[in-house]
Amino acid sequence: MGRAKTVVTWIAFFVALAILLSLGTWQVQRLYWKEALLADIAERRVAAPVPLADIEAMAARGEDIEYRPVTVSGVFANNRERHFFATWHGQTGYYIYTPLQLADGRFLFVNRGFVPYEAKEPEMRKQGQLTGEQTVTGLARARLAEKPSSIVPDNDIAKNIFYWKDLDAMASSTGIAADRLVPFFVDAGDAPNPKGLPIGGVTQFDLPNNHLQYAVTWYGLAAALVGVALYALFRRKGDPAP
Repeated sequence: MGRAKTVVTWIAFFVALAILLSLGTWQVQRLYWKEALLADIAERRVAAPVPLADIEAMAARGEDIEYRPVTVSGVFANNRERHFFATWHGQTGYYIYTPLQLADGRFLFVNRGFVPYEAKEPEMRKQGQLTGEQTVTGLARARLAEKPSSIVPDNDIAKNIFYWKDLDAMASSTGIAADRLVPFFVDAGDAPNPKGLPIGGVTQFDLPNNHLQYAVTWYGLAAALVGVALYALFRRKGDPAP
């Protein structure tokens, strides 16, 4: 019976060790992936802006369009702007997503930037409601397939407050048909707007990269497990025979 228990214990030890080592190795692989992604994003951000058609072609091919500089022209449909709850430099407010109507009649939602909480309504920032044809230079941003987390509140369509970027809901709530919608967003750059609102250039790039920490944790647990096993083994060998 004692021998069988020992065999089971060692099997459990090797299974646990294999799991811890595999988790550590997986985090190392994720670390290399994340570092390559961050380097790629940094390179994209300084590239020359391309026409909207180029970004659309990339999206149609299934390529990653995130943070790619783009230039597009059109007329803002200011009466259809949507408000995304956000904080900017510690201040609570909203990102203003306004549909830009293109020459072909389609609409592209542009994140024009941040306004403080008290400036949510357009009447509070009339000077920033640009009219006539405008040219926007910014960064392409992919749409979200679903709500990013269960802890994120549902969008309040009736109050025009969005907690996650549901492009379909933004469009449908403004009467824009799906076949007239460009299937991604653009974050406007930091070109100043009249009276300073909205504040452009609000794209955030602080993607978390904690994989090295996680890898060290898993490998550390594996080393601790080995240490405990060796201690138990040598202690058992040192025990006097019955």
